[in-house]
Formats: sequence, C-alpha cells, structure tokens
Amino acid sequence: MKTMKTFFALMLAVVLVSGLSLNTSATNDSESSTVVEIAVSNPEFSTLVEAVTKADLAGALSADGPFTVFAPTNDAFNSLFKQLGVKGIDDLSAEQLTPILTYHVVSGEVMSSDLSNASVATLNGKKIKVDLSDGVHINESQVIKADIKGRNGVIHVIDKVLIPE
Repeated sequence: MKTMKTFFALMLAVVLVSGLSLNTSATNDSESSTVVEIAVSNPEFSTLVEAVTKADLAGALSADGPFTVFAPTNDAFNSLFKQLGVKGIDDLSAEQLTPILTYHVVSGEVMSSDLSNASVATLNGKKIKVDLSDGVHINESQVIKADIKGRNGVIHVIDKVLIPE
C-alpha cells in the first residue's frame, strides 16, 4: 500500500511539472494510459486519486475493463466535504468511500455519443440516471468534459460527487 501511494505521489509530481490540466484535450497519449493513470496525471483529480487510493480501488480500476468513470473534480469533493461537515478524505474511512466511488463507475466504455436518457447500473449495484434534456446530467451533476479516452475505458468529468441512495 505504501508503495502504491509513493507511486501515485511520484506520478502526480511528474504531471504537475509537465503542466497537464483539466482543459487539456484527450490525445493519443491518454489512450495508452489507464483511467487511473489519467486521473493521477491531472491535478484537478487529486482528491479523487486520494480517495481511490484510500479505498484500495486503484488496482481494480487499472484492470482491462473497459470502464466508464464519472470523475468528480477537486471542487466537487470540496463541496461534498462542506455538506458532510468534514475536512477531507482523511475524515472518511475506506468503508465509507468505496460505495461512493464505485457509484461513479459503469462497466463498458460509454462515449458521450452513446448516452441516452436512461438509468444505468454502476459497479456498486445502484443505478445512476442519465438526463440529456439540458446538457448532460448524471443524477444532479453536470458533465463538464466528456470522452477522455484511456486504454481501459473513458472518463467523463462531473461537477458534483454522486452519492448513492
């Protein structure tokens, strides 16, 4: 576990130095990376990476997949922390994080062009609602960047953390 945290910290440092940002468009380089590696390489996902690491889900999300990940930004997590009255990931246990994080992942590679108004099962067994009537919404969150393709799936960036009922 300590080795994995060191690896993620090193990867994050390399990416920070190279200047990747949320506004960087998906390139062929991202298609050679897993969805976890893409998240690690983007400073806007540092809280998500911290949560995935704490919940010990990085290995599962680095598998062949494919996966569709609805990835909340750091700002989305900060809003959730205020709502919960906690300071950050350190105040949450792996047992609390796992059902939340797996609620953000769908089996299969679902590109934005594949979306329709529907309910879709997530990896935690609960369903999320896709609403295309006014932009793209997943439950109450809005997709703010879509189709960041990796070798084992795709990431869609969302502005709120999804909480299973």
